[in-house]
Amino acid sequence: MKVLLVHPNFPGQYAHLLPALAARRDTQVVGIGARQFPVPEGVSLRVYEPPPPPAEGVTRRARAADAAIARAERAAHHALDLRRGGFIPDVVFSHIGWGDTIFLKDVFPEAALLLYAEFFYSATGADVGYEPGKPSTIQDAVRVRAMNMPLVSAMNASDWGIAPTAWQRARFPEWYHSRISLVHEGIDTELCRPDPDARFDLPDGSTLRPGDEVVTYVARGLEPYRGFPTFMRALPALLAARPQARVVIVGGDEVRYGRSPEGFANWREAMLAEVGPLDPARVHFLGRIPHPALHALFRVSSVHIYLTVPFVLSWSVLEAMACGALILGSATPPVQEVIVDGKNGLLTDLFDHTALARRTAEVLADPRRFAPMRAAARRTIEDRYDLWRVCLPRQVQVLESLAARRRPPTFA
Repeated sequence: MKVLLVHPNFPGQYAHLLPALAARRDTQVVGIGARQFPVPEGVSLRVYEPPPPPAEGVTRRARAADAAIARAERAAHHALDLRRGGFIPDVVFSHIGWGDTIFLKDVFPEAALLLYAEFFYSATGADVGYEPGKPSTIQDAVRVRAMNMPLVSAMNASDWGIAPTAWQRARFPEWYHSRISLVHEGIDTELCRPDPDARFDLPDGSTLRPGDEVVTYVARGLEPYRGFPTFMRALPALLAARPQARVVIVGGDEVRYGRSPEGFANWREAMLAEVGPLDPARVHFLGRIPHPALHALFRVSSVHIYLTVPFVLSWSVLEAMACGALILGSATPPVQEVIVDGKNGLLTDLFDHTALARRTAEVLADPRRFAPMRAAARRTIEDRYDLWRVCLPRQVQVLESLAARRRPPTFA
């Protein structure tokens, strides 16, 4: 089997699939992306230069399409070179976003085109217009439709898709649903597992261990999309109610998905200005930390806060569950697909910081009461998201089915 993996942030969601395919003697793997990455032996990676910002005069509505076509041309250029060199894949697996996919079916018409169907934008029912008092507008609808134009083009050319969660799958148009397999990238439950002897060393020299009152919050960027304002507004009451609690916050100051705050360099500064000074001996902003350190933090966490608007579900919350953390999450559709309140975690309103502080304090006051939920959370990951037993075999099954020109299972 010959497979072409395409992702601008290579390997992206193929981080586990790439080495698994490369280890197979009967499989040849080639990649196309927009960044250098150390690939396994035998894998060839072609890297294109990301396109510059849109030229002056390009309207905001047209920028997404302009950038997508520029990326599509760069990816297609490498695909043409591969074809001229004799490499014709059985399956092209490409992320639907950014535009790389658009022309690949034209270069390789004989190949099955598989999309990583991560997210389809809409003006209602998801991230746009979700904030109270700020409903979506006609301008939002126009912007979202423009963002979806490259995605629709890719879908129209594709043979099949893979979506990581049922909610993300449901965001796509109904005419495409029957061509999407429900397969998550997978969580390595051997790597992400509880450890009663775990420890996490803080920059101030102190060490956290299981049993300490540790509240954790993790996001790529500290921003409203991931409920950061609600979390920060809950801290004064929480710290007052639990004098021994320590709060560890992981994430960069950059905005990944939403808007920047007015009048401040980032949301961390904006929220500190709003809630007032927080004791630096108890509230620790760590920025971004290495992945093994993140797992160690999950293992010592008493309660892990995961808040998000209806958007892509973060890997971090699933890894936290696999590590035995108790999740207190937002009652939003992506989280509700994984967490059942009172069964394998707790849920609260995304914007209710008072309830968030109260429920967090309840967990800290009686951790033994919530031990069964931790175990149930671990079982959820083992049963539905385990990399080796569930997700990776299904990913490979989809690829093999497409390579053999068979209809893949949907697993839905």
